[in-house]
Amino acid sequence: MSIVDDMNWRYATKEFDSSKKLSKEQLDGVLESLRLSTSSFGLQTWKFLVIENDSIRKELLEHSWNQKQVVEASHVLVLCIPTDFGADHIQRFIESTAQVRGETLESLDGYKKMMEGFVSRKDETALNIWMTNQVYISLGHLLTACAAMKIDACPMEGFISKEYDRILGLEEKNLKSVLVCPIGFRSENDKYATAPKVRFPREELFIHI
Repeated sequence: MSIVDDMNWRYATKEFDSSKKLSKEQLDGVLESLRLSTSSFGLQTWKFLVIENDSIRKELLEHSWNQKQVVEASHVLVLCIPTDFGADHIQRFIESTAQVRGETLESLDGYKKMMEGFVSRKDETALNIWMTNQVYISLGHLLTACAAMKIDACPMEGFISKEYDRILGLEEKNLKSVLVCPIGFRSENDKYATAPKVRFPREELFIHI
């Protein structure tokens, strides 16, 4: 099956079969796809929460515009940005790069200074927007990987971030929620599973120069 076929198969699942759960191998594959996501400079300015606890998910439901995917899906992923991002994160990334690639810290000093300069020129608002954009990139990886593994997903912006942060204790973890994505397996009763995909034709979307 080609990646185009996978993209035609997937849709934003509205009803999950709550009796079907991801296997450990399936969940590991999904999480690894997130770990390998593209990010600016490779800095990986994100954290991903994997919510399985039923009572917590029930508590999150009313702060998710009552979208029942939050309680019916196998797992709920909450994609977050750090609220304490700074020089320490860059330093840890540089040290990790040196270790993995067998390079010296000195050889990476120019790269480090470039990243530090980029970050220092952004105020808090601009920095949060930049990190949020990285999370959306990771969401693209997540949805593509799920489609390839025939795992259903429903990306959600319709939730109250402040309440999620409170319930999940994200402030103490120096995190802020950005996106929610329940994953699992579609219900046979979900009418959207067989609905034709609505996309504009190519001639309206692509400009060849």
